Amino acid sequence: VELVESGGGLVQAGGSLRLSCAASGSIFSMNTLGWYRQAPGNQRELVAVINSGGKTTYVDSVKGRFTISRDNANNTVYLQMNSLKPEDTAVYYCKLTELYRVGEYDWWGQGTQVTVSS
Repeated sequence: VELVESGGGLVQAGGSLRLSCAASGSIFSMNTLGWYRQAPGNQRELVAVINSGGKTTYVDSVKGRFTISRDNANNTVYLQMNSLKPEDTAVYYCKLTELYRVGEYDWWGQGTQVTVSS
């Protein structure tokens, strides 16, 4: 399985960006797709996750500003980020979690930099 992210960049505070992550390979149908981020000196944190049925979960700091969605036919997950703040600056990573009866298996993308200037 390979995950390829795109859409990062530099944006002013209040602006918007849309991240995409395309998964390829043999992917188990029961899975979740999520976005995580890691700022310098910080641990990687969950931003948002969506399961194969479309149920979503967000970290409190992005609720109302970010929207996660997925295209199951193309194994792609998106993160629409609006009203960006400087504290959103981080490397954003896509993660695919395959959910097997006996456990889970994670796949990570390479990350894409998001920088929000004040």
